[in-house]
Amino acid sequence: MFMDLVRLADQRETERLGLAIAGRLGVGDTVCLFGPLGAGKSTLARALIRALTDPDEEVPSPTFTLVQTYTSAAFDIGHFDLYRLSSSDEVAELGLDEALESGAAVIEWPERLGDGLPADRLEIHLGPGESEGARIARLQGFGAWIGRDRF
Repeated sequence: MFMDLVRLADQRETERLGLAIAGRLGVGDTVCLFGPLGAGKSTLARALIRALTDPDEEVPSPTFTLVQTYTSAAFDIGHFDLYRLSSSDEVAELGLDEALESGAAVIEWPERLGDGLPADRLEIHLGPGESEGARIARLQGFGAWIGRDRF
């Protein structure tokens, strides 16, 4: 299976990756953001959501609300932060399946889903790069994302 490696020199490049992904996102798609605290997950999610809605859109991390929904011209985007979940059973209450029926989802801490990851997903594993503020992103598409996962 193909995995694309993208080196991100700084926050602006992380934001540009979010913009590029937004251009390929469609109804039923999920972007899963893996990585430790401070890896750039929220930065990437915020850029992706702003690219589809409004550049000035307020996009707080949904750590305490668990999910925040945004409306774009084409479809709604659910921004899920599963950090505080203790079990994958709790995800059903958040409405992920419903969000994917008519929109798309960006999920931070998707490992909390266990075996319940959506079939049509782009996984992005973020980690530290070679210099201060740099990141490395490893991207891999599954389902409908296969072939759209090269950046």
